[in-house]
Amino acid sequence: MMKHDIKTDKTHHGIRLDTLISSVMQLCSRNRAAELICSGDILVNSLQKKPGYKIKPQDLISADISDHNPESTVAAEDILLQVLFEDAHIIVINKPPGMVVHPAPGNMTGTLVNALMFHCPGIVKSAQDSFRPGIVHRLDKDTSGVMVAAKTKQALKFLQKEFKFRRVEKRYLALVSGHFATPTGEIVLPIGRHPVKRRLMAINHDNGKPSVTRWTVKKNYKDTCLVEALLKTGRTHQIRVHFYAIDHPLIGDPVYQPRRFRKQKSLVDRQMLHSWKLSFRHPYSGRRVSFECAPPQDFLKTQQMLSGMK
Repeated sequence: MMKHDIKTDKTHHGIRLDTLISSVMQLCSRNRAAELICSGDILVNSLQKKPGYKIKPQDLISADISDHNPESTVAAEDILLQVLFEDAHIIVINKPPGMVVHPAPGNMTGTLVNALMFHCPGIVKSAQDSFRPGIVHRLDKDTSGVMVAAKTKQALKFLQKEFKFRRVEKRYLALVSGHFATPTGEIVLPIGRHPVKRRLMAINHDNGKPSVTRWTVKKNYKDTCLVEALLKTGRTHQIRVHFYAIDHPLIGDPVYQPRRFRKQKSLVDRQMLHSWKLSFRHPYSGRRVSFECAPPQDFLKTQQMLSGMK
């Protein structure tokens, strides 16, 4: 892990943040800098900015990043994928829990990208970042379910815009703690970087981005329930943070879990969250397509176990 602090002066005035980072930090391309800025690993005056932020004199830029070797290559690996749909433009898969979406320094193998590069080698041509060819959205390592990847540059750009302008419908299933007073509801709370634990997200009324999650209770169990969550925005850890914030944390979540609920971690070894349905416009035809997959066995077994509790 490398830590950097940069104090700017008048010679830096007006320079883009990502440009400055790539010029100051060795072995860091502009694309890599933009990725780190968007992930919150690079802050300006302790605040998260966009890659295009224009530097001002006396800005304090802090970076806490992993070493990056531009010569590192991502290897294709023969890893079994459950493919829900595939054509010349996109591939839709059911990501298993425990699989990281894309490589990063220190974790270069066994990821979805490694598997995609073996399954469809041409996907490397879609890459804007050599570590993330075809990737237009992500699921947490321990979140399962439907994901779409682009196989061409044109498809990548199209889907990136669809996600950016919230034209993609994302529905999840989650097992959460407690019961709700109403069968449906909406969580409208801004999400941003945790003020102290920078790797985590939190409700941040000062610097957070608007975030909306709509939920519907599908089944009640003893002290827990199954909910369907519809994301109207796409913030990092959104569902996990939102349900934690309203005192209904996800069962098994190792991070966003109040102390009094931590005994539930013994029930399962991951957060019970599954990307159930994904609907978007096809990048070639423009027609809306929808995909769905059932939760994995550990999710279903947890439901069964909860059904038997009295």
